[in-house]
Amino acid sequence: MAPQHQIRADYDAHTIVVYQAYAPAIADAALRAGRFVPPFSFHRMTWIKPSFTWLMHRSNWARKPGQERVLAVRMTREGWEHALSRAVLTTADPAAVAGAAVHVQWDPERSVRGAALNHYSIQVGIGRNLIRTFADDWVVGLTDLTPQVRKAASLIRAGHAAKSQRLLPAERVYPLPRELEDRLSAGA
Repeated sequence: MAPQHQIRADYDAHTIVVYQAYAPAIADAALRAGRFVPPFSFHRMTWIKPSFTWLMHRSNWARKPGQERVLAVRMTREGWEHALSRAVLTTADPAAVAGAAVHVQWDPERSVRGAALNHYSIQVGIGRNLIRTFADDWVVGLTDLTPQVRKAASLIRAGHAAKSQRLLPAERVYPLPRELEDRLSAGA
């Protein structure tokens, strides 16, 4: 049986893919520039998720207002792990959470149909003190997945959830260094 709290992601030797859903104006500007630029906000926390299906649940397959566009954000593993090393679980002492540069919360993973699964998916909130570092140093690529998301959602709504699987990114267990694994699972 898999651990309750385990990061599953699409990654390679140097990068990891996280997902975000945005309003069209934010996504279009970022895709044109090849990086996050205004109207993306550098003044508030941004939440990144390595679980594609969790983001699909959260954004209602890119149908929620303000979340109509889904981007795959390829970032360095070094940046990802640096963020995690500065993270505080949102279940920690409120004063520690308030002062944290990065927030982590674990939410039930989701099936393609949105059902809660029996294990958890990580959500990582990059605070405003690290947003520029995230956008300028850690992000190495942006890909618009919106057409793929819409096609998968259509298949699921038509009763073809199994066919939609071929449109989903391949995710596998992310090999966290032991100290990060312990830090992120403490009290989770």
